[in-house]
Amino acid sequence: MNEKDAYIEHLENTIQNLQNQVNNLTEMVLLLRKEKFGSSSEKTPKEQVPGQLSLFNEAETEADPNAVEPIKKSVRGYVRTNPKTKREELIKDLPIREILCECADEDLNCLQCGTHLKVLGKEIVREELEYIPAKLQIVRYIRYSYECPKCKRTDYPYIKKAETPTSLMNHSLASPSSVANVMYQKYVNSVPLYRQEKDWEQMGLSLSRATMANWIIRCSEDYLMPVTDYLRKQLLERDIVHCDETPVQVLKEDGKKPQTKSYMWLYRSGEDGKSPIILYDYQPSRNGDHAVAFLKDFKGYVHSDGFSGYNKLEDIIRCGCWAHIRRKFVEAIPGKQSPDAPMSNAEVGRNYCDQLFHIEESLKTLSPKERKQKRLELEKPVLDAFWCWLENLSVLKGSALGKAVVYAKNQKPYMENYLLDGRLAISNNAAENAIRPFTVGRKNWLFSDTPKGATASAAVYSIVETAKANGLNIYTYLEYLLLYMPDTDWQNHPEYLEDLMPWSENVQAECKR
Repeated sequence: MNEKDAYIEHLENTIQNLQNQVNNLTEMVLLLRKEKFGSSSEKTPKEQVPGQLSLFNEAETEADPNAVEPIKKSVRGYVRTNPKTKREELIKDLPIREILCECADEDLNCLQCGTHLKVLGKEIVREELEYIPAKLQIVRYIRYSYECPKCKRTDYPYIKKAETPTSLMNHSLASPSSVANVMYQKYVNSVPLYRQEKDWEQMGLSLSRATMANWIIRCSEDYLMPVTDYLRKQLLERDIVHCDETPVQVLKEDGKKPQTKSYMWLYRSGEDGKSPIILYDYQPSRNGDHAVAFLKDFKGYVHSDGFSGYNKLEDIIRCGCWAHIRRKFVEAIPGKQSPDAPMSNAEVGRNYCDQLFHIEESLKTLSPKERKQKRLELEKPVLDAFWCWLENLSVLKGSALGKAVVYAKNQKPYMENYLLDGRLAISNNAAENAIRPFTVGRKNWLFSDTPKGATASAAVYSIVETAKANGLNIYTYLEYLLLYMPDTDWQNHPEYLEDLMPWSENVQAECKR
């Protein structure tokens, strides 16, 4: 090859590299535009799902003559559905206050003969939902003292005082109900403390956000963290754990700028047939050593995304997340295509994932043993076909599709481990769903002021999400813990905490949603 041909080849390679760079940058711009202005849904378009219902034949397809109808009654020869059936079911557990609409005595005379009228009957005219605003009151504890009238005249008088419940915080107006309300509003309804401050003012009490923050931190440290520590011990005895992490900004952290990211880690139990446990753990970084410390002595399966920090875990079997692989292929799908255009490679990859999820949906009702057998029978061929297709795929380096392919290949060692046990999940969606309430709240309160506040938030979120997962009324359970923990000798008898767990009989009886 002479110098002229070599120069031409060099120019062609340069042009090709520049063209690839243009394509990657164009793809990046389209992806950013889609993230900002497009739909965030990752659902497959309905027309691409086999057997998907059409709006035009839905009535014919869904019609079932054996379907249970609402309550019906016969009215003058024809059947009429009772319109109140659904509403009565909705309000059946609410207390009722009746307002009697009666006539005045002077109006109870017959206009024809003047005879006094008697009650003929009564009817329900309408029902309304009444809202009763919260009100504040002071609870004053008054303790009685008793003396022995006989011993009082001796050198050894006998006096006895009645026992009183231990205060939540000494020399404070804080009560289990008021602190539980502050926690509920902030960590369930995502109402920042400065907004709660205005609500307290409207109710007639000037309660500063600094006081409320102090309530949360003190009560979390004294009463909620012992409960979350006990929950952690219970979690480490399980076989399956889901993990995830998300950034959180902490302003006053030693050695770090306020703009630096800290992280809230999440650990939750899997579908092992036992009561769910969901725990948050605040840490100043995303270093995998934090997961190692939290899951110390854990032996079992760990579900996670592709974050390499989880590779530091030892003596565990790591299970990958097919939802993350699917997301990579969804992001690589071209923005606009003509209806007659052939299916792109990104859509093919997404459809492989859809097929796996479709099979998983059909196996939900099976026992773990049956599910494991069916997975090997139905999903293993799909997995083998996917990896074979992936190996033979030629992609542009640096493109969205290229990143999806590289991500899938890097995660391959973990992606089939869910086949080892029928209790395992095909994705890490359980952890992502559990961490979502924190990310929603973060949009409202934006940051934590100190590491103490972030740690307290982790404890409250752990109690809130575990209570929710166990079917408890969250506010009632928070108040329950704050009511009983001050008088529980858990330091000397850790087993007493078992009676305060969300799955205990007493808690289920008093706090069930």
